Amino acid sequence: MHIAKVIGTVVATRKIEQLKGAKLLILQPLTPEGEPKGSPVVALDTVRVGPGDIVFFVRGREAAHTVADKFNPADAAVMGIVDRVDL
Repeated sequence: MHIAKVIGTVVATRKIEQLKGAKLLILQPLTPEGEPKGSPVVALDTVRVGPGDIVFFVRGREAAHTVADKFNPADAAVMGIVDRVDL
């Protein structure tokens, strides 16, 4: 799992059938200390978050398992909202 900050949303007027109704977010991955790490990624929103929220997300095949039809091209999905990070 990875930590990220939601920095925006993606609007797509056409999507494949498996992703219809799914909200897409732009995430900026973060280090455990909260610093930006790497390039932003697009992820499925499975927990209804918004810009500015700190979230944890998964990548790869685990992301595709977050929607009903498991055979979809998702490669990142938000799994929860971070309340606090203790180092």
